Amino acid sequence: MAEQHAQLTASEQDSKPRPMSSRKPIRKAVFPVAGLGTRFLPATKAIPKEMLAIVDRPLIQYAVDEAREAGIEQMIFVTGRGKTAIVEHFDIAYELENTMGERGKDMAVLDATRATPGDIITVRQQVPLGLGHAIWCARAIVGDEPFAIFLPDELMIGNKGGTGCMKQMVEAYAEVGGNLISVLEVPDDEVSSYGVIAPGEARGNLTEVRGLVEKPPRGQAPSNKIISGRYILQPEVMRVLEAQEKGAGGEIQLTDAMAKMIGQQPFHAVTFDGRRFDCGSKTGFVEATLALALEREDMGAEVRRMAERLLAN
Repeated sequence: MAEQHAQLTASEQDSKPRPMSSRKPIRKAVFPVAGLGTRFLPATKAIPKEMLAIVDRPLIQYAVDEAREAGIEQMIFVTGRGKTAIVEHFDIAYELENTMGERGKDMAVLDATRATPGDIITVRQQVPLGLGHAIWCARAIVGDEPFAIFLPDELMIGNKGGTGCMKQMVEAYAEVGGNLISVLEVPDDEVSSYGVIAPGEARGNLTEVRGLVEKPPRGQAPSNKIISGRYILQPEVMRVLEAQEKGAGGEIQLTDAMAKMIGQQPFHAVTFDGRRFDCGSKTGFVEATLALALEREDMGAEVRRMAERLLAN
């Protein structure tokens, strides 16, 4: 689930990033996966929450598939203790594949789980000091390149088989460069539950970001565009994060660092043409499972009949 978004605007900046790097392609993505997943206990006592399956794919697989669709080449997992299953999921399971081959099983189902050397890199967040700190832990691997960030428990699905969220963002980045965040429009009566952007000029699915406001009171929100869990940031954000300034909850907040980029570098929001499922909550997880199962050709009709029977009882 996205971190708390502080009410910060460009006028509150006191730490300025250096000038933006020349535009480079988005080749790297950071996946902060060190969280404990306490909201899903006891299921997550021994299994990382990112390995919980929506139908037949773990959450982390959906995020990695989305990154690959966007042309991203290197996945950087910021892990913690007990997260080895995430890395093993993308390793070659020799015994399993050998047995499947001997039995004539179709191994195409494992294709997306195979990573070539260098595709997957891990770095350890030893102390849980916030999302900003988790991203900062990947600084040496990110280097001087712009990079993407995926919050895996925000499951983003393109409308009607359309392109994924990050591909839409990469296409926007090719047009405007700078820093981008994904947003979704929600009804006005729901805005106070989310972080939203203070918008500037809008053009198509792009909106200039002039500020970030966390959970504004009803009727006082600067927009109905809520911040979701996808980002493209310039490497200068790491220089802001290295100050290790603590924000809401006594943690190092990514949003605080992003706010300091506003006004110093181009900053836009991309309105995602698709659906977001908050799989960090139990109800969102169940909703995502049901929605994606209903869309499957191999099970959708049966799941619909099952749901109708359950509702009739």
